[in-house]
Amino acid sequence: MTRFTLSRFALLPALLLCTAQAQAAELVASVDRSRLNSGETVELTLETTDVTQFGKPDLTPLEPLFEVRGTRQVNQLNTLNGDNGATTRWIITLLPRQTGSVEIASLQLGEAQSQPITLQVVQSDTRDSSHQRAPVFIDASLDQNSVYVQAQAILTLRIYHSVSLYDDSSLPPLQIADARIEQLGESRTYEKDINGLRHGVIEMRYAIYPQHSGELIIPAQIFNAALVDATSQVPKSGKLMRVSSSEIMLTVKAKPSAYPVNVPWLPARSLSLSESWNPQPDHAQVGDSLTRSLIVKAEGLASSQLPPLPATDVNGLRRYPDQPVLGNQNSERGLIGSREDREALVPTRSGAIELPGVEVTWWNTLEDHLEHSSLPAQTLHVSNNPNLMVDAPAGTSPVISAVDSQTLWRWKLSTLILACSTVLGFGLWWRARWQPAVLRVAQTGPSPRSVLDDLKRACQANDTHATRQALDAWARQQPETLADMAARFVPLSDALDGLNGALYSETGQHWQGEELWRAIRAIPIADRVHDPVGDSGLPPLYPK
Repeated sequence: MTRFTLSRFALLPALLLCTAQAQAAELVASVDRSRLNSGETVELTLETTDVTQFGKPDLTPLEPLFEVRGTRQVNQLNTLNGDNGATTRWIITLLPRQTGSVEIASLQLGEAQSQPITLQVVQSDTRDSSHQRAPVFIDASLDQNSVYVQAQAILTLRIYHSVSLYDDSSLPPLQIADARIEQLGESRTYEKDINGLRHGVIEMRYAIYPQHSGELIIPAQIFNAALVDATSQVPKSGKLMRVSSSEIMLTVKAKPSAYPVNVPWLPARSLSLSESWNPQPDHAQVGDSLTRSLIVKAEGLASSQLPPLPATDVNGLRRYPDQPVLGNQNSERGLIGSREDREALVPTRSGAIELPGVEVTWWNTLEDHLEHSSLPAQTLHVSNNPNLMVDAPAGTSPVISAVDSQTLWRWKLSTLILACSTVLGFGLWWRARWQPAVLRVAQTGPSPRSVLDDLKRACQANDTHATRQALDAWARQQPETLADMAARFVPLSDALDGLNGALYSETGQHWQGEELWRAIRAIPIADRVHDPVGDSGLPPLYPK
C-alpha cells in the first residue's frame, strides 16, 4: 500500500506538467495576405507549441468556402536560455470559391481552437490576352494612376508561370529616375487559375515616392528564367526565357496651392499624433526629470519623410533632447512611418508651467484636402522639492536655491557693520587672513586641496555621478553658490549644462569631463577658495 502511494505521488508532477502545457498551448492561425484576387490561392498557417498533440487539424470546416490545394507540416525545435521548445506548423494552401468577404472558419486540434480570419477576395479581370497564354509572363500594375509629389504609389509586379522554373531565375532591382523606392516586405508566392490553367505566381510590391511633378515613367521590368525540362538527363538544363512588363505612366501632381508655404509637405492617407510621459507629471517637483515622448504616425509616408516635432521650449523647464526613434511598418496599403521624439524636461521653478499645444499640418490624399492633427495645451503643476531648498544641486537655476529675504537683509546689515568697524578690528581681520596654518588646524572637514583632487579625478574618469558629488563638495567650500559662479562665468555654465544633459538624458550620453575641469580651473582666483598649502604640503615662503 505504501509503495503504491509513493508511485502515485511520483507521477503527480508529470501530470501537472502535462496539464500546464495543455492549458498554455494554443492554435494560432495566420495568413500570408488578407486581400487577394479571385482565382488566387492564400496560405493559411496553423501553429502550436503543444508537444502532446500528434494528430493534425480537422480541415472539414473549410470545405464550403475553400478548395484545399495542399497541406504540409513543419516541425521545429527551438532553444532559448537553455530551455528546449518544440513548434509544429501546418501550412495549408486554400483557393477561395467565391468573391467578397470570405471567412476562414475556426479550426480545432485537440482542445485548442484557432481564431477565425476574414479575407477580402476581389473579382479579377478574366479577359484573355496573348501574353496570358505564354508559359511565363510578367504583369505590372499601380494602385493609382495619379499621385501628389512625394506621395506614395504602390507598384505590384506579378510573375506568372504555368511551367516549373529553376531557382536561379532573376529580376533586377527596381530603379526609377527622380523617385525614391521602398520594397514592401519579401516576395510572395501563391497560385492562380487563369482560363482553367494553374499558374504559380511570384509577387513583389514597392512603394514609389516621386520627387518631382509631371509625368513619371516606370520602365519595363525584365525577368530572366530557365524552364525545367523534365525529359532532359542533364542537370540544370532547360529553355532560357526573357520576359518583360509594359511601361507604366504615372501622373505626378504638384503641391496644392492651398497648402501653407512655411510648413513641411506631408501627403498621407492618414496621420495621428500622440504623447506619453515617464513618469506621469501629476506630482512633479522642482529638479525632477520628466521624459516626454511625442509620436507621429503617417500611413503612406516613410519615417524618413516625417519632420521633427516642435520642441518644448518653455520658461521654467530645462530641456535635454534624445535621439529620435524612426520605424516603418508594412501593410496591405503600403508603408506606415512613425517618428518618436523624446526629451527630458527638468522643472527649475515651482508653480504652474504652461506647455503649448502641438500641431502637425498635412494633406489628406484619400479625401484630397488640408488637415491638422494636434495635441491640446496643458499645464504642469510643479511643487517645491524639500531636498533642493537646503542644498541646491550643481548646475541648477538660482531659482531653486532661493534665499529668504529676511536672511539676505541680515547679511547686508552685517556687511555694513563690518565695513564701519574700527581700525583695530580691521587690522585683526587682516592679520587673521594671512594665517593659513591656523586655518588648517581649525579645519574640520576635508581640505580644499583634497576636494579639488577628487573633482579632478572624477572629471578625468568621465564619471558623471562621481563628478556631480565631487562638484557639490567643492561648491560648499566656495564663497558663493555654484549657480552664481555659472551666471558670471559662461564656460562654467556651458560645462554644467553638458553634465546635466548626461545625467538627465534617458538613454545617457558619452560625457567628457575635461571641459568642466578646464572651466573650474579657469574661474578667476578671487572667486575661489584656495588651499594655501601648495602641492608640496608646506605654506609658501613669501605670501603675497
